[in-house]
Amino acid sequence: MSKTSTKSNKETEMAKLNKLFKVNENISINRYDNGWMVEVGGRDKKDDWKTAKIMCNTEEELLSIIKEWNSMELND
Repeated sequence: MSKTSTKSNKETEMAKLNKLFKVNENISINRYDNGWMVEVGGRDKKDDWKTAKIMCNTEEELLSIIKEWNSMELND
């Protein structure tokens, strides 16, 4: 059951980042006792400003979000 929950959380996190079409050149990472919060800003497909705040419980999740952000088109 926990594996299903973990997979659902990862899919939800990715969906939050995928709402951004273009990303800003910087991100914010906050470290907490129970994980990290990554804040990524940018634009959606309608060219409206959006911000995704994603909670990561493991370093693997954190690095996954950073790698995805790094592979996205920058908002110039």
